Amino acid sequence: MLKTILSISGRPGLFRLVNRGKNMLIVEALGTGKRTPAYAHDKVISLGDISMYTTEDDAPLADVLESLKAKTEGKPVDVKSLGSDENIREYFGEILPNFDRERVYTTDIKKLFSWYNLLLAAGITDFAEAEEESKTEDAAE
Repeated sequence: MLKTILSISGRPGLFRLVNRGKNMLIVEALGTGKRTPAYAHDKVISLGDISMYTTEDDAPLADVLESLKAKTEGKPVDVKSLGSDENIREYFGEILPNFDRERVYTTDIKKLFSWYNLLLAAGITDFAEAEEESKTEDAAE
């Protein structure tokens, strides 16, 4: 599922890949459902390709989102209630204890929380399962 969810630099929110056109992608905003083109010059990245820095290997975003869902019991994260940057980093340390504290910035953590909230609002709650299913489908082909 995360392979078809996209982040586009310069545009707020997340987008679902709907179709591919000539030299562009047709994307749909998760929040509004509005369809727009994303051209070759736009910086587009799939959430399935993103990972978080850790002290060992990088952690795939799907695993981090699953840990976050377990920590919050499937509820949205209220970043404002966490308060200061130090509190946000401490809270994230409970989700991903071995995250690289030098290379992962507080803004990255806030973006992760906002993406998580957007995915929940769009009804997307199975992060890791969908990834495993797509791998088994690819292997079967």
